[in-house]
Amino acid sequence: MSNRVLALLAAFVATTIFGINHTLAKGLMPDYVQPLGFITIRVLGAGILFWLVSLFIKNERIKKEHWPRLLLSAVFGMVLNMLFFFKGLSLSTPINSSVIVTITPILVFMLSAILIREKITILKGSGALLGLFGGLSLILFGVQQQTGAPNIPLGNVMLLINALSYGMFLIVAKPLTKTYHPITLMRWLFLTAIIINLPIGWSEFQQVDWVNMPFSALWRVGFVVLGTTFTTYLLNMFALKHLSASTIGVFTYLQPVIAIAFAILSGADQLTFVKVISAILVFLGVFMVSKNPARKRSRH
Repeated sequence: MSNRVLALLAAFVATTIFGINHTLAKGLMPDYVQPLGFITIRVLGAGILFWLVSLFIKNERIKKEHWPRLLLSAVFGMVLNMLFFFKGLSLSTPINSSVIVTITPILVFMLSAILIREKITILKGSGALLGLFGGLSLILFGVQQQTGAPNIPLGNVMLLINALSYGMFLIVAKPLTKTYHPITLMRWLFLTAIIINLPIGWSEFQQVDWVNMPFSALWRVGFVVLGTTFTTYLLNMFALKHLSASTIGVFTYLQPVIAIAFAILSGADQLTFVKVISAILVFLGVFMVSKNPARKRSRH
């Protein structure tokens, strides 16, 4: 099996885990853990796992000139991304979060056009605008009140910032994957994330009542640490080594399909007309942005 096929499979598995995470993580907040405390649990748990695994691979030193990029990757991928996702999810709903996260490939394309001068075609430009309109319509016209979602508009805005942060992470971290082993990158990225996030989430982390937490909540916390954090970041870093940032970004297109099905089956959310229309606009926008132009046949 080629590295490209393995990379595509890794991105698919990571997307599936992310899709399930929208509902599982939502079910833990705020009854068992607050958003900022959850982030602390997430980076601490995954950070420890990555450092333990790194003991079994060849030690690599990060070059001096690569540290600024690595630190910036950690800020976008493990600080801002997680902060706005968990805080936004606690205020909004699983379906809203999964639809808004789907804007990531559109944002990656727009950021790539601005930062690395990727060519903008009429098709891709129109797709980006259409997808953004879909995401914004969900933010502006979605249900204003729902049980367990105290401030849907603000939560949706935070989820949009989360998607932007993750898009920046994919672009900034891409060059590092060409030089270092995924485990090497992850251990340093998460150590940086621990240092930054610990002061932010320590107060809420201390409030977690581990002794009285039921098993139904404990295994969900374990899933978020081991599955949504350790496994998905490792899989995406491997995929990023063999695929472009925009290709990986397109895999978020599958998240709403998985997340919506899981949320409805588990009774955690429900479909509405606005959500369906917004999702269709976002999907169509992603398709247009990710579509490669047909190559003209050369005449001999």
